[in-house]
Amino acid sequence: MEHLIFNLQLFSEEKTEQPTAKKKRESREKGQVVTSKDLGSAFAILAVFVFINIFKRDAVTQLRVFMIRLYRDNSMDIDAVFDPVNMMSLLGETGMVILRIALPIVLVALVIGLLFSYLQVGVLFTLEPIKFKLDKISPIKGFKRLFSMRTLVEFAKAVVKGTILLYVAYSYVIGRINVFYESLDYSLEGIAYLLWDITFNIVVRCALLLFVIGVFDFIYKKWQNNKDNMMTKQEIKDEYKQSEGDPLVKSKIKQKQREISMSRMMQDVPKADVIITNPTHYAVAVKYDVARGDAPYVIAKGQNLIATNIKRVATENEVPIIENKPLARALFAQVEIGEFIPSDLYEATAEVLAYVYKLRNNG
Repeated sequence: MEHLIFNLQLFSEEKTEQPTAKKKRESREKGQVVTSKDLGSAFAILAVFVFINIFKRDAVTQLRVFMIRLYRDNSMDIDAVFDPVNMMSLLGETGMVILRIALPIVLVALVIGLLFSYLQVGVLFTLEPIKFKLDKISPIKGFKRLFSMRTLVEFAKAVVKGTILLYVAYSYVIGRINVFYESLDYSLEGIAYLLWDITFNIVVRCALLLFVIGVFDFIYKKWQNNKDNMMTKQEIKDEYKQSEGDPLVKSKIKQKQREISMSRMMQDVPKADVIITNPTHYAVAVKYDVARGDAPYVIAKGQNLIATNIKRVATENEVPIIENKPLARALFAQVEIGEFIPSDLYEATAEVLAYVYKLRNNG
């Protein structure tokens, strides 16, 4: 008794298969890409503060020059200071000074942010994430998202990250507590530089730590994204059907192509000079055309039922049928339809053609 074997995994809804290239591409087109905000934020913050630290004296000088000129040029009565014309001029000058100081900082942050976004995602433009979807405003689905496992994981990550960063800042400040007592004798400018130095060191330490956290966060999100895109065996099978075509449809197409090819081949049989047979298993239709080449060529061939049909069509059209078992087998195995007879079979084929021409000349 024969046993029927079923692969029950094909009917399983469990996502056990790695995502295909097509699945990953569709996910990317929907805006579902792996990014870590911590990586970009860490380097942007680090770059901005390093930039400020390098050019801080130049910025302070610009502010000092502006303030000195401001107080010197406006050492007049209060009515003149609040005159609309003077006020607009003062606001314009103040805006230009702030712009000269802030613009390079903003550009550095923007370039770093774009660079890290490109390194993580590459070039991607899609409107899919901002499209209006009813499930986004559904209270039930919103409640599920709010208390989902992913939300809880993100909340836990934020708490741990914030705790670590606060501890780093606190540890550094406690370690420099004696400096605050010494700063009682500093000038106002000295206190300002001291506060900047402490702030800079705290930010650099936190940014570096944030970068390390971002690397692990990126790896986790990469894993999570791959898990979300996992597919069932049925999805793999359906995708293959969509991309490669349904096997049943493809087999029907191939069958139709074979039928068309067979019909075309049978139409060429009456043009043959001779049919060389096995006699029952093989039939090869050969033709010699001086205009086409110096050697005869095969215009049709077949085995078993097809061979029988070739001989039938040949008989109906009075094409000579010659039995030559070795030559028929060799031609069938070595020569495709439309190809010339090879040199090792040329002599034997020529003898058959010469015999056929002799019979034809003798009436």
